[in-house]
Amino acid sequence: VSMSSPTRCPFSAALFAASSLLFVTTMLKDKKSGSDRNVEKDVEKGAQKESKYQVVFILGGPGSGKGTQCERLCLDLRSWSHLSAGDLLRAERKKDDSELANVINSNIAAGKIVPSEITVRLLRNAMEEEKQRSGTTKFLIDGFPRSEGNVTSWKEVMDGVATLEFAVFLDCPEDTMTSRLLERGQTSGRNDDKLDVIRKRFQTYRDESMPIVEMYTKEGKCRSIAADRSIDEVYADMKSLFKDL
Repeated sequence: VSMSSPTRCPFSAALFAASSLLFVTTMLKDKKSGSDRNVEKDVEKGAQKESKYQVVFILGGPGSGKGTQCERLCLDLRSWSHLSAGDLLRAERKKDDSELANVINSNIAAGKIVPSEITVRLLRNAMEEEKQRSGTTKFLIDGFPRSEGNVTSWKEVMDGVATLEFAVFLDCPEDTMTSRLLERGQTSGRNDDKLDVIRKRFQTYRDESMPIVEMYTKEGKCRSIAADRSIDEVYADMKSLFKDL
């Protein structure tokens, strides 16, 4: 018995072709959606890696007015908080249970710079605490960095955590700074406001801190302000630097 070949139904063929096209289209769409989701995840990861903090370093010799200007700025710029590397170190050295106190005390008394990793650790802790307390993510950090070691430690610990917007250099003659420090020493009770220690601090400042100012100047990140003028005159120049931040 001969059997004839089955007759192909044009409708079935068309239906099969349409189904195949739909299947391929759906697979491609799903693949694209998966890629899009991966891209979105990568973007989210990138956002998580963005710096948590904005930072401006306030540089200058002892008695140049760093703390005074920072305190005034924070009264006007409420979104900014002031951290003094020196104040954090002095507070730490007074703690009875601090293992760092002896190291900090011996360095400050000799007019030397405290080991960089200690200062950076205290700064980061203070930033985290202030963020939890007030939500602040913008910080004026005065008296830091003071040495190449400070810069290196900052980059190692704070890379991806904080963005340095720029550094302000309060340029002030040593005789003016000496007069200010001796006057402050009459009421501050600080053992580093005595003339013999002041001279050591200036030598350390010239040898270790000025190269940092020069480095930021070459990088285009330093804003220099003449600091041997009145507080109001210096502040007018300081405040103008923050109008776009």
